[in-house]
Amino acid sequence: MLLKRDQTRQGIDALRCTRGSRPVTLGAGHPMKQLIAICAVGNDRTGLVFDLTRVVVECGGNVLESRMTALGNEFAMLLLVAGNWHTLAKLEGELQKLGEASGLTIVSRRTEQRPSRPDFVSYTVDVVCLDQPGVLHQLAGFFASRGVDIGDISTRTYSAAHTGAPMFSVYMVLHVPTRIHIAALREEFMDLCDNLNLDAILEPLKA
Repeated sequence: MLLKRDQTRQGIDALRCTRGSRPVTLGAGHPMKQLIAICAVGNDRTGLVFDLTRVVVECGGNVLESRMTALGNEFAMLLLVAGNWHTLAKLEGELQKLGEASGLTIVSRRTEQRPSRPDFVSYTVDVVCLDQPGVLHQLAGFFASRGVDIGDISTRTYSAAHTGAPMFSVYMVLHVPTRIHIAALREEFMDLCDNLNLDAILEPLKA
């Protein structure tokens, strides 16, 4: 292995401190039961988040979940917004105006709350390795071929603290069908990681 297991665990634990564990869900009687997913990308500048969330608030919407990050010189935002029919209809029109005025590329789509999945068990995967092409592709292919659903992915590149070596980290939330034997899945996964020189942890998702 390229990294010691205890060092990998320390690095993974540090990454985890900024992550949420489970998505927000709406109760059956929640008055804002209609949902819209929004994706916005534009040149990174101060105030982008304010501009987008201002439109949501002014239309009467409520941001339930969001992912936002800088990608190169671009800033990408993903939001799940709740509101009544009138709110979301108004929001769709105001988002179009915002895109035209600010240069943001905005795509929105009506959606529904994901139903509970009692036949799935949630696990997390943390991977750390020397940066190399194809790692995410190999991981995604491994889980897809076994019917494991990927619910969330976060990756980043960075320089190792002492050596400056280029590093790559992956965090995934997996939904594993209950028919799959976890011990066998973990063994196959660790074999893959050994072959690719990856340090990895597969464990249940913490509440």
